[in-house]
Amino acid sequence: MPAERRLPLSCVLDVMEGRAQHPGVLYVQKQCSNLPTELPQLLPDLEPHVPWASEALGKMPDAVNFWLGEASAVTSLHKDHYENLYCVISGEKHFLLHPPSDRPFIPYELYIPATYQLTEEGSFKVVDEEAMEKVPWIPLDPLAPDLARYPSYSQAQALRCTVQAGEMLYLPALWFHHVQQSHGCIAVNFWYDMEYDLKYSYFQLLDSLTKASGLN
Repeated sequence: MPAERRLPLSCVLDVMEGRAQHPGVLYVQKQCSNLPTELPQLLPDLEPHVPWASEALGKMPDAVNFWLGEASAVTSLHKDHYENLYCVISGEKHFLLHPPSDRPFIPYELYIPATYQLTEEGSFKVVDEEAMEKVPWIPLDPLAPDLARYPSYSQAQALRCTVQAGEMLYLPALWFHHVQQSHGCIAVNFWYDMEYDLKYSYFQLLDSLTKASGLN
């Protein structure tokens, strides 16, 4: 987990625009519908949902998230149990994508949960949560994969796309994604809860077969 701090948005903008320094990598993103709960002043500038998506999915979004960060804020390869409508407002986002069918080629390992903590000296340390159960995580960097350690990944077929200001990406639930961004990129995304239907069952079957065959 990241080290979290509450800062005035003006302080974040000062760092983004080079007027101030701050340790670590700044990324405004809590993934808990932080737009309406923490930045309600921005709500009049946005639609509360994506009408065509809400109609197609038969529901309203579970969460609306605001994202603002430095170019060095990179999201590691992962998947979400949400239908994701990702809207870039300023700058651009770079997505590397894998469909759920690539699961046999994507490695998982179990790790002790840990949290970054900021020390009094201004550096960061990683503190393990020893009392918690280990969690599955993808240890592979898709931009520089260690194929000697994870040879199966060479069979995966990554898709790449750039989402620019004014564009929206529909990222289906259970698709693996790795995300980079331009410096100071601003985005808003709408998370719609996925249906735990046949598609989910197929993925669970593929995941189970992958583990049982030792491909993981």
